[in-house]
Amino acid sequence: MRIAVLANLKKNAPTWEGISPDQWDDLDSPKTVNAIVAALQSGGHQAEFFEASILPPYSLIEKLTAYQPDLCFNIAESHFGDARESQIPAVLEMLRLPYTGSQVLALALALDKPMTKRVLCYHGLPTPEFQVFESADEPVDEELLDSDGGLRFPLFVKPSREGTSMGISAESIVRTVDALLQQVTMQLAKYNQPILVEHYIEGREITVGMLGNLKPTAARRLNDRTAPHILPDTLTFLPALEVDLGAYDPSEAGVYTNHMKVELVDTFHYLCPAPISDDLLHELQQLAAATFRVTGCRDVARVDFRLDAANGDKPYILEINPLPGLNPGYSDLCLEAQAAGWPYERLINLIADLAAERHGLRVTA
Repeated sequence: MRIAVLANLKKNAPTWEGISPDQWDDLDSPKTVNAIVAALQSGGHQAEFFEASILPPYSLIEKLTAYQPDLCFNIAESHFGDARESQIPAVLEMLRLPYTGSQVLALALALDKPMTKRVLCYHGLPTPEFQVFESADEPVDEELLDSDGGLRFPLFVKPSREGTSMGISAESIVRTVDALLQQVTMQLAKYNQPILVEHYIEGREITVGMLGNLKPTAARRLNDRTAPHILPDTLTFLPALEVDLGAYDPSEAGVYTNHMKVELVDTFHYLCPAPISDDLLHELQQLAAATFRVTGCRDVARVDFRLDAANGDKPYILEINPLPGLNPGYSDLCLEAQAAGWPYERLINLIADLAAERHGLRVTA
C-alpha cells in the first residue's frame, strides 16, 4: 500500500513571545516519524511523512491529493482547539481517505478528560470522583468536602485537555481547600481551559495497551459486574506496564509528572510485565476493553490506571489514550510491545493492517 504518515513535529509548531515551555510537549520528534516510515517500508509498503497542517507551507490537502495514499497512518495531535486531535481525521473523512486509529468523535471525547469520565460513570466503570472548574470562584462540590468544610480526601488538579502529563507535578496533589483554589487559579491562567479536579488515588500506576477492533454488539449500559463479560476475542493485549514511581526522587511525590516524561525520559523507570497477579491483570484488561468500547476506539489505544493502595489495589481508570505515543525508545506502548517480544516493525505494521482490514483494503504491500 501507499501510506501517508501524518504527524505534527514539535520543531514545526508555531511559537510566540511568552510561550509556555511545555506548550508542545505532546508533539512528535523526527525520530518517531522516521521510525514509523521505516517500519512501514520494511513491511513492503510505500510510505512518506507529511506535516499534518492544512496551512502553508505544509498544505496537507493539496499534498495528499497529489500523493493519493491508500491509507493514512495518523498520529497527528494538531495545535489549537478543544478537539484538536480530531481535526486531521475530520479533514481525511472529507477527502474520503481511510486512516489508522480512532475516528473523529472518539478522539474529541478522549482528549476531554472530564467528558470521558462522564461516559465512564454512565457505564458504571470505576474512575475517581471529580469536579470541573471553569473559574476559580466556583464552590467546591459538597461530595468532596467533609462535615467541617475541609477536603474529604486529597485531590488532584490537572488540565482537562492536555497530554504528556502537562500541568502535573507534586503540587497537583492538594490537601486543603486553599491549596486547591490556588492550584486551580494557576492552571486556569496557564492553560486557558477547564481544570479537572479528582480524588487523588495513592498507589501504583499501571498502563494497558491493546490492539484490535471490537465486533459489533448491541448497545447496552455496562456496570462493574457486566463490563468484564464484554471482552471479545478481537483485542490483543500487550503486557501491562507499571511506572516504577519508587525509583524516582521523593520530590516527584509518587506522581507520573511532566518532568519525568520530558526531562527524565532517557532514564524512565518501569516494570514490564507489571508484577501483578493474574486475577488483577485480567480485571485490568477487561476494564480496558470496556473503556475502549464505550469511547468508540479503533485499532489501538492505551488505558491508564491507578491502583488504590488503601482499598486493596482496587483499579481506577484515569484516562484512555487513542493516540498513544509511538517513539520506539521510550513510549509506553512500544515498551509493552518490546516486552511481548515484538519488533517495533511488527507493532507499526499491525496497526496499519488492522486499519486496512477495517476499511476493506487489501492488506498487501
